[in-house]
Amino acid sequence: MRRLDFAPLYRATVGFDQIADMMDRLLTDSQSAPSYPPYNIEKIGDEAWRISIAVAGFSDDELTVEVRENALIVAAKRSDEGDERTYLHRGIANRAFERRFALADHVRVAGAASVNGMLHIDLVREVPEALKPRRIEIAGSDTVEAKAVESS
Repeated sequence: MRRLDFAPLYRATVGFDQIADMMDRLLTDSQSAPSYPPYNIEKIGDEAWRISIAVAGFSDDELTVEVRENALIVAAKRSDEGDERTYLHRGIANRAFERRFALADHVRVAGAASVNGMLHIDLVREVPEALKPRRIEIAGSDTVEAKAVESS
């Protein structure tokens, strides 16, 4: 397996160690990434996304969508109670699963809906006012001198 060295990134930046750790974790997990259930991630706006997961055969009661520590966790647990069917061929995979998605800062789940065997999860980025860029007024030299005289 190939491993990337993020040491140059640490020397040239401050506060980006979380990004380097996440990249390292994603690159090592990609080898064993599960392929079930299939899903799509689409951008539906400037600051909005939708994750669509194929969950055919699962009822709404068997699905859980949870946000925990900047991670979206979608899980399904199959309830086989009362299933006394005899299958001659079983080609539809409806086994239990847990799928995790890492969420960036200030991304929240706006809602989830199950329609026609697809679970749609809408995400939006809402940056707090305090973190949005703001313009700082530059005071003229007259104002600075007046404040210095007032404080003395």
